[in-house]
Amino acid sequence: MPKKVKSICPVCRKHTIQEVEKVRKGRASSLTWITRQKKRRSGIGNLGKFSKVPGGDKPTKRVNLRYRCTECNKAHTRKGFRVSKFELVEV
Repeated sequence: MPKKVKSICPVCRKHTIQEVEKVRKGRASSLTWITRQKKRRSGIGNLGKFSKVPGGDKPTKRVNLRYRCTECNKAHTRKGFRVSKFELVEV
């Protein structure tokens, strides 16, 4: 995929050149409700769950992209898509 794409900016409301970057996962907060719940319920064993989900993992992972407008410098994301290999190329 090209690093720069001409697309519509939801803030400017016009077609501008946008820089594409892959979104990386941030560090998880230890104060969220789910992490505190898991800390409370961390028991012995696998808590009645299977060790592996039948069928295994999906063959491909979703790629999430961030589009940053070059004029207003605001970023927006779109729905991720599945791809086996993803590479940003300078065109």
